[in-house]
This record gives sequence, C-alpha cells and structure tokens, in this order.
Amino acid sequence: MIRRVRILKDHAAEAAQFRRRALVGFLGVLVGLGALGLWYFKLQVVQHALYATRSESNRLRLVPVAPARGLIYDRKGRILADNVAAWRLDAVPERAGDGAALLAGLQGVVALDAEQQAQFLRDYRAARPFKPVTLKLRVSDDEAARFAVNRWRFPGVDLVPYLGRVYPYGALLAHVVGYVARADEKDLAGLGDAGGAYTHVGKSGLERYYEVQLRGKPGYRRLETNVAGRTVRALDTVPAVPGADLRLSIDIDLQQAMTDAFGELEGSAVAVDPRTGEILAMVSLPAFDPNLFVNGISHAEFRALNDNPSRPQFNRVVLGGVAPGSTIKPLLGLAGLDSGTRRAEDKILSTGMFYLPGQKRGYGDSHRGGHGWTDLRKSIYESVNTYYYKLALDMGIARVDDYMARYGFGKPTGVDLAGEIGGNLPSPQWKAKYAPKQGHWYPGDTVITAIGQGFWKVTPLQLAQATGGLASGWLRPPHLVKDMRAGFQAPWAPVPLQPARRISDNPAHLQAVREGMIATVHGPGTATNIRPGLTYLIAGKTGTAQVVSRRGTAALNPRSLPMHLRHRALFIAFAPADAPTIAIAVAIEGGGYGAATAAPIARKVFDAWLLGKKPEPPKPEGTLLPVATLPDFSNVIGSPGADRVPSPVKEGK
Repeated sequence: MIRRVRILKDHAAEAAQFRRRALVGFLGVLVGLGALGLWYFKLQVVQHALYATRSESNRLRLVPVAPARGLIYDRKGRILADNVAAWRLDAVPERAGDGAALLAGLQGVVALDAEQQAQFLRDYRAARPFKPVTLKLRVSDDEAARFAVNRWRFPGVDLVPYLGRVYPYGALLAHVVGYVARADEKDLAGLGDAGGAYTHVGKSGLERYYEVQLRGKPGYRRLETNVAGRTVRALDTVPAVPGADLRLSIDIDLQQAMTDAFGELEGSAVAVDPRTGEILAMVSLPAFDPNLFVNGISHAEFRALNDNPSRPQFNRVVLGGVAPGSTIKPLLGLAGLDSGTRRAEDKILSTGMFYLPGQKRGYGDSHRGGHGWTDLRKSIYESVNTYYYKLALDMGIARVDDYMARYGFGKPTGVDLAGEIGGNLPSPQWKAKYAPKQGHWYPGDTVITAIGQGFWKVTPLQLAQATGGLASGWLRPPHLVKDMRAGFQAPWAPVPLQPARRISDNPAHLQAVREGMIATVHGPGTATNIRPGLTYLIAGKTGTAQVVSRRGTAALNPRSLPMHLRHRALFIAFAPADAPTIAIAVAIEGGGYGAATAAPIARKVFDAWLLGKKPEPPKPEGTLLPVATLPDFSNVIGSPGADRVPSPVKEGK
C-alpha cells in the first residue's frame, strides 16, 4: 500500500526568491535602458555632426566648379592660348553602375570609338566610387541634345559645361606655349582633394612651367537632389578663382617672320632683347600642332609624331645641344683680352696649318695658304682658327673654362621652360667623367675646344644670351613671361627677374670684339653675302659645327654628304650694332656653312624687327647674291690697314 506524502509550500521562501528574480530583471532592464540612452546620446550629441552631414548628403550633392584657366597673350595683347565653351560627359561609378553596360547603353546616343571606350574603362575601374570619370571630353551639340532626351536612362551620368583650351596659332608657338592634356593618375595624385575639379593640366612649355599660376583654385556648387539623384535646385555656390593671365615678351609677327625665314630648313633660332633679356621670338623646326593633345591625341597621330625622324616634339632651343663652332670665337677673344693673355693689337701669324710641338698632324685654317698676320679683329671677321688655337694654349684650359662659365655655358640659363639642359663645357674633369676611354686631356683637346669643336655642347638659348651680353655689356637671363595678372580687371605686374651680370669690366675690350663682329658683315668678313641693301649695322659671327671629321688635312665639302651628316650651320648677331635692340642665335641642321644658310635667316629676322619687312621665300640652294660695294667703316672698326683689303673669304670651321 502506497502512502502519499503531502509536501507543504514555504511561501516565505518563494516570495524571497521572486523578489530576488524581480530585482535582477529590473536591474537588467535599467542596464538595457541605460545602454540605449547612452547610444542615443552618442548618436544625437557626440556624433551629431557626422550623421547630420550623412543625412544631408542623401539629398545634397557637392559639385566641384573648375576655375577658368589663365589666358596667355603676346607682347601686343594677342591671345596665344584661349578658353572656349564646351561640354563633356562624366559618370560617377557608385551611381552609374557597371561601366561596360553603361557604354553599351550609350551606343547611338554619343559616338565613342574603341580607343575612347578602352580609356574610359581603365579610368572607371581605377577611380574612387564617388569621383566622376570623364566619358568623352568634347561632346558635339547634336550629341548633347540626344543625351538630354535620354538623360533618364543614365543615372549618375551628366553633361558638364567647361572651358576647353585652344591654341589659335597652332604649331607656330608649340614649343613656347606648349599644351595642356588630360590629367593622368599622377597629376591627380599631386592635386590631392582638388583634383576632381581639373580635367586638364599643363604638359609642356609655359603651360607646364606656370601650371600652378594658370590653373587657379576650384570652387563648388551645393545641389539639392531627389530620390533618383536628379538635381532639383542649386542651393549655393562658392565661386572658383580663375588662373592668372600671362603676357609674354614674344612678338607673334616676329615669330611668324622667323618661321617663314627658315623655309624648308630644320633647326632652331631665338631672338632676345639684349637690354632686358626678353625673348622676342623662339622657334624649333619642325614643330607640331598642340591642339592635337588637348582632348586626347589618337594612337595613329601620336605614332606619326614619334616616328618622324626630325622629332617635331623636341624643343631644340633648350634641349638640343650643338657644338658652337666659330660662334665661340668672339667670346674666347674677349676672354683673352680680359685675362691679360692678349691685347687687341697683338698679332699671330697664320700660315694655313697649325702644329703642336712634336706632332705631325696639323690643325688647319679655312685658307690653306693662311691669313697672314692676324690681330683680334681680323681673327673674328675672317674666322682665323690659328689665332684661337694659340690663344687657348696660352690661356690654358682651366682659364678658358672659367671664362666660358662666366659667359653662361655649361649650365642652364634659367629660362622659364621646364627641362632646360646645361650642355657640356669641355674640361679635363668632364672628359675624365664622361669620356674616360679617350684618355686624359691632351693639348689637342684644348686646340679643338678653341674653335668650338670636340666635347662642346651648347643650346641656341645659351648662344643668344651670350650674344646679348656682347651687345649690351650685360649677361641677362632670358625669359618669356613679362607680366602676370590675377584676373581680367587686375593690373599687370612684372615677373621678378634674376639679376644681370657684366660680361666684361673693360669697355675697350668689348668694343674691340664688337668691331670684329661688325666687319664680319660690313668689312671683308665671312658674312658679306647678307650685306646688300642693309640700312643698319649688323655685328655677327658665322659658325660651322662639323658632324664628321675631316681626313688628314683635306677639307670636307658638306654638300657632298647626306643631309644627316652635313655640318650644322650657325650664326650669332645683334643689330643695330651701334644701338642694339635685338640679338639672335641661329642653328641649322644639315645647313652646311653658317654664312650660306644661317646668316640669311638672321638678316630676314632683323629686317622684320627693325624695318617691319616680311621675309621673302628662300632662294634655291646655289643662288649667288650680288656683291655690294664695301662702305667706309673706318669710324667703326678703326683704320682698315693692309689686312682689311676686301677679298673673298671663306668661313673658318
């Protein structure tokens, strides 16, 4: 028999247990409410600004406003680099979706070739999701109208107005003004957060050198959008600050005259004002059209430029080093006077061939019969090599280098163009470093250095600077930009310049050199072919830089060589010689002798600047110019003497 046991409840214990559980539950609720309160406090107070901004961004959009790029003018106020109104098509990745699908949908609305599509996809994949990527830079009016009708189909894609760059004079100023092109990843990284406002940056010429000043500062527009992301209204705008305008020292008429004077020849020339260092004209030929690069040059066009053996994109004025040839002689002659090695009246006998002691190889003059007794002036206007062979040996290469460095060789001039080279100033140290296989420095190295051959490399701009120094007595750093202004209504302010340096402390020495240069054209010199019809004085010096060496003592006819092996023709000059306002350096590739090809170009440029005369078409090779009667220049170069009897003189090498 089972006995049931009755268990009595302990109500007091149960009540105590309930109270404990209720207390734990209540504390749990309090903790939960406290944590929730703290979280709301964090959201509403601590992080209020963050979430308020995020909330605003759901309906507000900041659109960068690109500044107008500064304009570039010539010295007379003619526009060389302009801005024109244009439309581009931009896509924001996080709103536009898949790039390939977007391109497929745009077929028939906007014309995009395979190259543009490939470029867009590369940029689209690499871009940040919230930054716009350009689909097409120049959208035509018809394309803009078609896209406006189909705008609803392409969320995140917008037509954006902007100012496109255009170069009215095309190739005429390609190496001066340069060009802008689409900003690449490296450019945008350098711009930082402001990079989204810029589609183009300067890539060459002044556009690159003055990029910071020209591009200005971006602004922004705050737009209210609907749930589909379409703009409802513009709330406010912070205007962009336009870039600074530049006014150059270049005269577009002289630039055109200099280009026309070259005809079909290739080479470079630069004209400066010796009183200020302002560059009046600067050409490097052949050139190219900078407008090709603004909106993205095609592969075919770019390949054509790169494959051109004449290298149109290469700026010969600041990057092209050439041996100066005999154009260095007036400067070496001045160094001989200033160093005390020579006096202007000291004479050296030229027999036609110069020999170093103990050597059988001779170093020749242009006259194989010699020039006879030669002083400084005659050494310049007849280009007597022997005078300079002996002078350089007497000075020693160390002093030659010292004076040539003072005249600006072996280092950049400091012109406001990026990438300028300093060239080569021959010295034992240079040879040991860059040409060690050719042995140590020999006396023969000094001899050929004296006539601008051997290891020399100078730029036409360095020659023009030195020629301006001979003209004015001061070496002035050449520069392209005269003035700058921060806005259309702002006044023009001159650009700070580097200080000038005296080229010589002795005016008599400088005058003796000038007289020799005047006789080069107006006396029995090597450039009498440009004298006919002159109404003003020209002081000049011809030069010929050999590309291939002669064999033994035999002279080399440059016209017998293929074009790429022909001598480079050079000419330096200033005018009017009695009150110079222009100095020039001309270098012709494959031009033969300086008197034949380079000097006539300088004459045409002088006529254009001083007389307003446009260059005539170049005469065919071999055309003879009439010989004019020699005027009396005794008041300019002193008593003519027996050595100045007019006679046909060939130029020294």
